[in-house]
Amino acid sequence: MRQSWMRGTLALLVTVAMLAGCKSSPAPYQPPNRSRKPDPEQAAVANMKMAQEYLRENNLSRAQERIERALTEAPDNALVQETAGLVYEQLKDNPKAQRAFASAARLGKQNPDIQNSYAGFLCRNGKTKAGEKLLLEVASNPVYQTPQVALVNAGVCVEGAGDVVDAERYFTRALTIRPNMPEALLQLGNLALQRGDAKAAFDDVQRYLAVNPATAEILWIGFLAERKLGDNTGAASYGRRLQVEFPDSQPAQSLRAGVAR
Repeated sequence: MRQSWMRGTLALLVTVAMLAGCKSSPAPYQPPNRSRKPDPEQAAVANMKMAQEYLRENNLSRAQERIERALTEAPDNALVQETAGLVYEQLKDNPKAQRAFASAARLGKQNPDIQNSYAGFLCRNGKTKAGEKLLLEVASNPVYQTPQVALVNAGVCVEGAGDVVDAERYFTRALTIRPNMPEALLQLGNLALQRGDAKAAFDDVQRYLAVNPATAEILWIGFLAERKLGDNTGAASYGRRLQVEFPDSQPAQSLRAGVAR
């Protein structure tokens, strides 16, 4: 069974990760120099960073206020436009998000992270072919240091449109670059369950847990795989871990609701 919350990897990798990368320790306070005119670019970057912080806190109104100041101060800054796209997408204003992401991609042609972010937006909004094409370009860009992320994103993108064959191919390619990459193994485990191959799903779970910390999603796949394999003891073990380690997670809620019974 494919749960809707298992489709979030694309957003996680290209949106949340981007915001996490923007986190930094605040600079020491310095009294403002009132005799010097503020630099618009610096002001824009400061407002953009505050918008990102508000976005992490899900304070969307303040995030919008700050990013719109930044857009006024530096409309040609690619990172400002990218952040605007993220804010407007969270506000469900997709026309503005589309314009901001497209501007970011145009202004940041040489920045694969920005291209990756725009591709994720395209995929999340039904433009699978365009998103897939851009993600593959990002993955092949020698400047981009994490091509496996773009490949996993491409896999999630095409899987959302029903192309499980290419999705599996992209996830497998990601593992050739970074063996035991958790997101790729999670997605392969999901695909294995969907096609009824519980043994392959179980193997992906075991491989994942051998080198990565457990998550609610991977324990859920382990639970389902063991149930399909007829190992009720193994399934119960995964179920207990899920309830103890991640009691508030959606998989734990599904288990308590008897979704998998």
